[in-house]
Amino acid sequence: MRSFVATFLLMAACMTASAQTAPPPLSPQCEAPGADISTVAPLPHLAEKLEKGGRVRILAIGSSSTYGIGASSRRKTYPAQLRGILESTLKGTEAIITNRGVSGEVAQTTADRLRTEVALEKPDVVLWQLGTNDALARVPPQDFERTVNSTVEWLKSANIDVVLVGLQYTPQFARDDNYFAIREALLRAAASRNVLYVRRYDAMQFIARNHPTGGDMMTNDGLHLNDMGYQCMAEHVAHAVIANLFIRKKDLPKGETPKSEAPAK
Repeated sequence: MRSFVATFLLMAACMTASAQTAPPPLSPQCEAPGADISTVAPLPHLAEKLEKGGRVRILAIGSSSTYGIGASSRRKTYPAQLRGILESTLKGTEAIITNRGVSGEVAQTTADRLRTEVALEKPDVVLWQLGTNDALARVPPQDFERTVNSTVEWLKSANIDVVLVGLQYTPQFARDDNYFAIREALLRAAASRNVLYVRRYDAMQFIARNHPTGGDMMTNDGLHLNDMGYQCMAEHVAHAVIANLFIRKKDLPKGETPKSEAPAK
């Protein structure tokens, strides 16, 4: 059950953002509570760039969910759809989103690759989708968390905002201890480094349990997303980013940090 503080912080985020730009409405098949979509954390460098107007550079990196395995075309991948949502919502903004997903990649491999990708792309923000392959590969959660923490610190030191896009929900791993441990480690890393965390597992689980279609977002292999899954992923990432664009630390209640409790198993 979501804490009152987590819900309050997310409501405050949306209210603050609405003074600038409100998140676009979610499609009926992608609807989920805001607290199931993301935590709350500022995106100061991206917000500053948007306030100046013009072009923003976004690097989407991760594994198959970023690359788009299961999508019917490259236009249906989540980064491609995200660009359309951002540009239609943030009027006058050109969003250049580079897709650097590599299927099957674990966090450490992506972290190593990020050094080169950041030098080449010079992004304002990095969307890092991660965790699922580490859980399936049985990467020790402490090693995974160490990799995430050190990489996030490096990106922040380079004045790059970070959005961590978490593990997907799939019933076959809903009771897997290592899957749960990696989810917890990722949430801890996001909270301790004060970066935005997209709760992909929670949003997908809500949809699967509450929508009439049962949340048919997966291909027949039960692991990769289909077009609907990528649409919802793009909408949820866009919602998280836009709702948090104009959040500042001063906007958060004194003594609170933009985090919430570990996800229920």
